[in-house]
Amino acid sequence: MTLSLFRHLWGVTDPWETVFPKIKEKGYHGIECPVPEASAHDRFRALLQQYGFRYIAQIFTEGKTLAEHLASYRRQLEGAVAFEPVLVNCHGGRDSFSDMEAEAFMGEALEFERSLGVRVAHETHRGRILYNPWVTDRLLAKFGDLKLCCDYSHWVCVCERLLDDVPEILQRCARHAIHIHARVGYEEGPQVPDPRAPEYRRHLEAHEGWWRMVWDAQKQRGVKESTLTPEFGPPDYMHTLPYTSAPVADLWQICDWQAKRQMDNFAGMT
Repeated sequence: MTLSLFRHLWGVTDPWETVFPKIKEKGYHGIECPVPEASAHDRFRALLQQYGFRYIAQIFTEGKTLAEHLASYRRQLEGAVAFEPVLVNCHGGRDSFSDMEAEAFMGEALEFERSLGVRVAHETHRGRILYNPWVTDRLLAKFGDLKLCCDYSHWVCVCERLLDDVPEILQRCARHAIHIHARVGYEEGPQVPDPRAPEYRRHLEAHEGWWRMVWDAQKQRGVKESTLTPEFGPPDYMHTLPYTSAPVADLWQICDWQAKRQMDNFAGMT
């Protein structure tokens, strides 16, 4: 099994023509971002091809009702498929959905995914259906083909602990994981100020244990390629200093450090 690194464009403000060669130089294999506006489709495709990048599309369902979120899912997924992505990462539904609504969303979403022949990673994300371990576990039990993007930083924040009481759920999630967002969260937020800082070492190592769990499960399933995005975010995800709003760390440095560290960790697995 190989590990492919994808660089997100969240917080990137420079033109793609400037950013893509920088990402290529850093050793990334692809780009993860929302589908660009229609006017930029050709430009985006050309740059992906120029730099040999593969693509992970991001979609974010919208609306106030189940029907609106499902319509949004179908519309955005059809748009993403046109780019022939490695996979589509989805922020789906709302945390306020009832169990019945959550099951209805996932059932219809999975059916539509199958009809289009595309892999969709449903992200474990705050504010969405999969916002905590227990809701996610119930849905995994009901839908055997539900695939996950594991971003456990959200669960650490929501649960206000390092998930030490749900090892069985984390194991089940690993068996359904097809993508990792390698951000490090802590008890009071979805992103530590700087994952390199010694005061957050236990948080980093806890997340790394969960990612190794995913890799082990993928190897057991015979997966040939694992994908990972070091998805640290800009302000206001990144902490800032009072009054000046100056970021406390450099986003590029953190993402690149995390990418290299996890590539080394992956290579060191026996």
